[in-house]
Formats: sequence, C-alpha cells, structure tokens
Amino acid sequence: MAIPTDSRPDPDALLAQLREDDLSFMRGKLRIYFGASAGVGKTYAMLSAAQRAQQAGQNVLVGVVETHGRKETMALQADLKLLPLRKVPHRGQILLELDIDSALTAKPDILLVDELAHTNAPGSRHPKRWQDVQELLDAGINVWTALNVQHLESLNGTVGAITGVRVNETVPDTVLDSADEVVLVDVTADELLSRLKAGKVYIAQQAERASQNFFRKGNLIALREIALRRTAEHVGDDVRTYRTLHTQRTLNSHASGTPAWNTSGAILVCVGPQEGAEHAVRSAARLAGQLNVRWHAAYVETPTLQRRPAHERDRTLTVLKLAEELGASTAVLTGDDVAQALMAHAQTLNCASLVIGRPDKSRWSFVRRMFQPTITRQLATLAPTVDLVEVGASESVRKLPSALPRQVQDDSEENAWIENWSRYATAAGACLLTTLLAFPLAQLFDLANIVMLFLLCVVLVAVKLGRGPSMLAAVLSVAAFDFFFVQPRFSFAVSDVQYLLTFGVMLVVGLLIGQLTANLRFAAQVSATRERRAQALFELTRHLSGALLTSQVVESAETLVSRTFGGDARVLLPDANDQLSFGTHLPESLDTSVADWAFCNGQRAGVATATLPGSQWHFVPLQAPMRIRGVLALLPAKPRWLLIPEQMQQLETLARQIAIALERVHYVDVAQAAVVQMESERLRNTLLAAMSHDIRTPLTALVGQAEVLAASTPLTQDQLSSAQSIGQEARELSTLVTNMLEMARLESGQVELRKDWQSVEEVVGSAIRYARHALGTLVVRTELPDDLPLVEFDASLIERVLVNLLENAAKYGAGSVPSEPAIIVSASITPTMLVVTVRDFGPGLPMNVKGKEDELFAKFTRGHNESSTRGFGLGLAICKAIIDAHLGKITAAQAAGGGAEFTFTLPRNPPPETR
Repeated sequence: MAIPTDSRPDPDALLAQLREDDLSFMRGKLRIYFGASAGVGKTYAMLSAAQRAQQAGQNVLVGVVETHGRKETMALQADLKLLPLRKVPHRGQILLELDIDSALTAKPDILLVDELAHTNAPGSRHPKRWQDVQELLDAGINVWTALNVQHLESLNGTVGAITGVRVNETVPDTVLDSADEVVLVDVTADELLSRLKAGKVYIAQQAERASQNFFRKGNLIALREIALRRTAEHVGDDVRTYRTLHTQRTLNSHASGTPAWNTSGAILVCVGPQEGAEHAVRSAARLAGQLNVRWHAAYVETPTLQRRPAHERDRTLTVLKLAEELGASTAVLTGDDVAQALMAHAQTLNCASLVIGRPDKSRWSFVRRMFQPTITRQLATLAPTVDLVEVGASESVRKLPSALPRQVQDDSEENAWIENWSRYATAAGACLLTTLLAFPLAQLFDLANIVMLFLLCVVLVAVKLGRGPSMLAAVLSVAAFDFFFVQPRFSFAVSDVQYLLTFGVMLVVGLLIGQLTANLRFAAQVSATRERRAQALFELTRHLSGALLTSQVVESAETLVSRTFGGDARVLLPDANDQLSFGTHLPESLDTSVADWAFCNGQRAGVATATLPGSQWHFVPLQAPMRIRGVLALLPAKPRWLLIPEQMQQLETLARQIAIALERVHYVDVAQAAVVQMESERLRNTLLAAMSHDIRTPLTALVGQAEVLAASTPLTQDQLSSAQSIGQEARELSTLVTNMLEMARLESGQVELRKDWQSVEEVVGSAIRYARHALGTLVVRTELPDDLPLVEFDASLIERVLVNLLENAAKYGAGSVPSEPAIIVSASITPTMLVVTVRDFGPGLPMNVKGKEDELFAKFTRGHNESSTRGFGLGLAICKAIIDAHLGKITAAQAAGGGAEFTFTLPRNPPPETR
C-alpha cells in the first residue's frame, strides 16, 4: 500500500533493468533529426553527420533521402553508398519506396531513412515508413531519420489550428519518445524565409505558394516554439531516466546524497499528518502554476504514523487526492526517517524545490525539538543545494471533507479499543504467567537467570503483539522482578543499589526490543503488500494471455480483482449497439447510471472519486489502445484503500490489462471473420470466373443459331417471334455472364489500364451502338460540346462503363413516351477533370436508398430486392471498379424534374500538342 524507501536495490527492478539492457543491446539505435518545418536543414545535417561517420570508418548506407532538388544536399549524398529503391507499380505509375529486405541483407552500421512520416505505397509490407524503421531497429540496424514537428500525432490538431493546413501523415509520439538521440535542427523564422526566397527549400512556384500559406512568419515562430518545447521534454525525460538509474545511493546523516539537478525546476510538496496540510498543497499548486513546472506530492508513513487513528490517516489521503486533482503526481512513501525518505524521492524525481508546512509552535513540539531537529533542519542538512519553501499556517483555510461517504467509511476505529484492550491484557497475562513460572525457580537459579526469563517474555510479546504491549510488558516485568524476587521480597524497596541498574537495563532492553520488532513488522507488512500487488498483476496477465473467449477474460478478471481488493467485482461489456449490457444478475447496489457515465466519458466514477461519490461502487473505464471496451465495477472491502495512490495505480493497471485482453480477443474474432469472408469471396470469384468461361461459349453459339433460325425462310409469324425471343434471351444471358466475368477479372487485380488519348464522342457512340439490343426503341440523345478535347483513359473499359449505365437506364428508367428522349448522355470539362452524365426520365432512385446512394455500387445490389427485371446487380459495381482504377469518382442522384442520373469523373491532363 506504499512505496518503500529502502535504499537497497529492488530485485524485481534489477531484473527488469537487465532485461531492458539486454533488449537495448540487441536493438539498433534510433537518431531523429527534429525540426520545426521543412527547410530548416534536417536532411543536410543528417548527411553531414553521415559523411563524418563514414570518414571514421563506419559502414553508412543511404536507404532513402529526399533532396527536393537542393544542390547542396545532393552534393553531400554523392559520396555515400545508395541502397537501390524498390519499384512499386500503382495505378499505372511506378512509385519508389525503401527496400527493407535489401537493407536487412546489407545490415549497415548506419542506415539513413528520410521522411519518417511518409506513407508507403499500397501493397508494401508496412503502411507507414516509421513501421519500416521499427523493423530495421529490431534487426539491430542503427537508423538515422528526419521528422518535422507537425507530423507528431498529438500535435496534429494544434498545428492544424495554427497553420490552417491539415497534416495527414503523422507519427505516434512514442516513436519520438523512444528515440535514443534527438538532434534539434533549428533556424530562426527570418532565416528560413530568406532560404525560401533564395530557392533553397522549394522551386520558385512552390516557394511562392508556400510563403502565402504554410510559411508565414507567425506560423514558423509558433512551430519553432513547439519544437523547442517538445525537444526539451525529451531531454528532461533523459535526465530523469539517467538519475533514476545512476544516482540512487544510501542516505544517512553524514552524506547528503546526489544533489538534484535544477534543469526543470520541479517541485515536491511534503504532506504531513497534521491539520492544515491542504494549505501547503494549494500553495505548491499555485507556485508550480506560476513557474510552469511539474510538481509532486508525497506523504511518508512511519511506524509511528501508521498507528494514528483511521480518521487522521483518511484526512492525509484526502489531502493527497486534492493534490492529484490539482495536477500533481502523488505517492505514499514508507520509512523510519521522514527526511531521508523525502530526499530520496526528490532526487529520483529530480526536484529542485521542496514545499513543507511550518512546524507547529505548541509546548510539546518545543520539547521535542530539544531532542530532535525539525524536518526543515534535517532536510537542509541532507541536501543543502535544494531550495526549501516553508508555507505558513492559515486559520481561515477550508477544511477538506472526507473523500468517502459516511455509509462506506471504515468503522474499524469504533472497535479498535476492544482489540487494543485484548492485546494489552494478553501482555499483562504473559507477565503474570512468567512470574508464576519463575517463582518456584527462585530457590534454584540465580536472579540473573530470572531476569532472562522476563526478557524472553518481553521479546515474545513484542514479536506477537507489537510495540505498545511490549512496553507494558517491560514495565510490568521490572515491577514483578522487583516485587517478587529482589530483597526485601514482596515490596518495592531495594536493598542493593546495583539492582537499580538491573531495572534500568531491563526497561531499556524491553523498550528497544519492542521498537525494533515493530519496525520489522512494519517493513514486513510493506514488503508483503508489494508482493501481493506484483503477484496479482502476474496472475491476471498469465490468465488473460491464455484467454481465447470474452467470457474467459471476464471470469478471470472478476475473480482476480475481487481477490486483490476484496468485495465484489464485475466487468460490464457493451452490446452490438455500443451500449453497456447489464444482464439480470447484477447486485442491487450497483448503479447502472454511474457505470454508463464512466463508459461514455472515459473517466472513473463512484466512491473515492469526484464524480457521483455517493455510490458504493467504484467504476473504472476499460480503456484499450483503440477504444473503451467496457467498465470494471468494484465494490471494495475497504473503500479507503482507493484513496491510496499506489492502490489506485494498481487498479488502473489491472483495468488496462483487462481492456487489452478484451481488445485482443475482439480482434481475434475480427481476424477470423475476415479470413472466412476472404475465403468466401475468393471461392465466389472462382466460381463466377469458371461459370462465365464455361457458359459463355454455348451462349455465343446459341445467339448465332437463333439469328440463323430467324433469317431462315419460310417461317410463320409465331416461329419468327420465337426465334427472335430466343436470340434476345440468349443475348441478355450473355450480358449477365460477361458482367460476372468482368467483375471477377477486376477483383483479381489482373486488369492493367491501357490509357491513350481518346475522343469522348467516339467512345459514347460506340457504347450506344453496343447497347442497342438492350435499348430497343428507346431514344438516346447526346449533349457533347463541339470543342470537347481528347482525354486520356482506357477506351474499352470506359465503353463498358457507359454500356452498363445505358443498360441500367433501359431497365429501370425508361420513359413512358417512346418518341421523347428516354436517356440523355452529356459531357463537360473542367480544368482538372472530365464529367460524364447518363440521365433517364423514369421513376428515379428507389426510396430505400435515399441518403445511401453509394450502396447502389456494391456487388449484387439491386434497386429493388424483389424485381422482375433480370440481373445480378453487378453492372454498377463494375462501373465503380473501373472508375476507381482511373482515379475518378462515380455517383448517383435524383435528377431535377424526375428520373435518375449517374455521373462519373475522370482526371484530365493537358492533351499532347499536335503537329
């Protein structure tokens, strides 16, 4: 329940450090050249350092470096060995990406990987370049890279609000935090703008646009401040880590220990057991806010303070809770010496200032200071370089109410006097029993041996019953020895003065043994508490790691949390609608509204919190990396334990492990469902392709035979009608088979665009002729501008799009007047794209797709679930796949004046010049 301040190394911490050192030795080192924006010289600084490293004999390899055409940067790269880039075909273009496999094979001493936030081409092993870097580091390769501050995930919104530019490529902050070295590359805003104008950042046209948008002086100054602060935070973490690992040593009255390094000005406020400690906390919070520094709060629990009444200990924990609410990190320390424990904690946190309350001026405190210096004097002696701030008392300060509601407060104090009375009565009985046993032995043994019996009684009482009963046993033993065994017997008179020394030694030895035994019991209790916490976390992790079902995670979590904190524990999970599901077997005292609040807001609620503290249950949201997976509800056996920071950290750690296990099981189910869906999709595509190939040939023959039969003479009118009907049905079936084959081919990824400069009029006319059998007598009108330029696309595929749209219009949107235009095909151009629209004058889009028009382009989706119109619902899906391959977009909408219109756009480039 507290943090021990024993200066001896913690075995668990040593083992963890050894494992971390082993992993660090095997893992490569990451150096990040960090800057406020593009153009500050990160790549230049990285290449310059690489040149020096190569001259020093290291094997330096350039994985990927973006020079952006800068001559100075290209000159630095010339003397370095280059790793061939991997060519990735994507939508008719060739993209160059980092070749991870070649880098792993080469295994250089240093690999340069520029643009850490870069997004890799589709089909790459990892979607992001920083993930490539992690794999290289795991392989033991040292990586140097570059990163701009606007690409940090946590700063994405801040940078966007400052610059007005949305940054889509981001890197998790943990990548920067875990970097072994961060090199800040910094220039002033004026110097960067000068470099921009000189063409050292972008080419002329890009530089002009950049200076009007992102590269404004105010933006650059703000980004520079953020970069400096973020770098300072990283360096501060390095300082604290170094001091934690290298500056822990035993503190004693003759050694001041390792002094704090005043690099960040952190503050530690000492929370004492006396009333008014909250005033020191408020003063420390105000001081930390004025100095803009981190601050901490700590309370040292000694064996003496542990015996204080429960309501006084709760008051101290309430003060610590106030400090946590004001923004401090809190801790409960243990130790025999308050000053040494505080200084050890301050040095670990690298705190340069300590805030303490002014000692009281009562009569007893004056007497106590005569034998023991004040805590301020002890701290000044232990660490003369640390600033000490004494906070004066305030009589008008608001007293803090208890953090626990009265109905759940610990009532053990009411029965404490019964337990104490029994302990003291047992100590008196032990002295009486010792006297009875020693009385008949007085004639056989010397009085020195009788003294040993009484000392043995005192030791046993101290071991079993503690300090107070051992002191009573020491006094009673001296009195019994004097009364029953020292001459004159049966009186307290002493005939020999030397017995006074015996009495004094007995009393001192008894008191000393009681004190030492109480300290040992206190240390053993702290160690046992630490062991229980570690054991609980270990057991929960072990059980959750083997869980494959959500029910197994819930069962293990409820059992182990109940065993750790006592009382009752329940794991509440959301249903399919992302609402907490409570079931029918919950205790009546569990307030579901509080659980809902904790789930929706992602914050703790219930007893021992500032939100709905009247509840008897404590609710902790199960926050996983991706989302909140539920709520852990705890009805603790002793609610005051939740006020102890270490116990709360333990509960939050357990909740975090439960959330991660629930998310792991969820994604196992998702992965299994995805595998089943992929296999089903693959099987369906295979069947479609096989059926299409096998059916297409006989259908073609059937169409030909029907045409021959219709041309044969003589035929009656019924025979001719039947032959034409056979041909029409066969052609429609052939169209369906063609769509199935085309869809299977598109999804297989085997389609390569054969783009060329095409005439839109020719493709539209060809599509109308091809779809004439489906259009029948319907009138199609074209509205194409005379000056429509050539556009680059795959003619056969775009023709297929137009044919499918025309057939769709013929099926679902035919007008009621044959002589009027039933379908209109129009086209227009913008500076960047070609826009083609196919409109009909039918009933329009179905009502069931209003607001969900994109669903029409899904496979096997039809306008009406039950329809006499033939089709598989593949035509529009094929259209979308083809348009997406051209980097275009297709949409559906209700047309003004009735009917439906389908519009697709194609990117447009300036056509080639003709000679």
